[in-house]
Amino acid sequence: MRMRRKKHREERMENCSELMITDILQYKNNIRGVFCDYKPLYIEIGCGKGKFILENATLNPDINYIAVEKNFDVLVLAMEKVQAAGLTNVKFLAGDANVFAEFDTETRCDRIFINFCDPWKKSGQKKRRLTHERFLDIYKKLLNPGGEVHFKTDNMKLFEFSLNSFADYGLRMKNITLDLHNSGFEGNIMTEYETLFSEQGMPIYRCEVVF
Repeated sequence: MRMRRKKHREERMENCSELMITDILQYKNNIRGVFCDYKPLYIEIGCGKGKFILENATLNPDINYIAVEKNFDVLVLAMEKVQAAGLTNVKFLAGDANVFAEFDTETRCDRIFINFCDPWKKSGQKKRRLTHERFLDIYKKLLNPGGEVHFKTDNMKLFEFSLNSFADYGLRMKNITLDLHNSGFEGNIMTEYETLFSEQGMPIYRCEVVF
């Protein structure tokens, strides 16, 4: 279902402007330069309404986070949550993973989160999946050696595609689970979608990938 345009969206985003990265390409050789310090940096691709990034940043004040989201109507909600919480270790970027395609970073990030991305179900759409090889090329440039992608989805076919994609790329996988909430995994932070899916009894698929 398409989200209705938020009232006074532009004004509300302007009120949160200190949280927005307006020119990401100025940091293409030093992604950590987004912040004034050099703490570890994690990136979430597709932050939605911000539940996941808010809880992570609250629990981990010594880590900086960049939250990427292309839908302005949910982006403004995420920004308002972070602003209300008074967090200083989160910045937002309007767009998707493609905004990093031109990056050639010397100073990189340590972890990328991909949570419940669009599965792009048709076979002709596979290049649009965020776990396709062309996006793995982008993540490789963004991540430090040994950096990780943490991936969660409710879509079994997307998960199978992703595991094959990771393997073909030569990546090491760990903590693979076909039913996250019954796996005994500790420290999981749920997104809005994940909360909805788990309430419906749907399994959540998860893995971690080391670059």
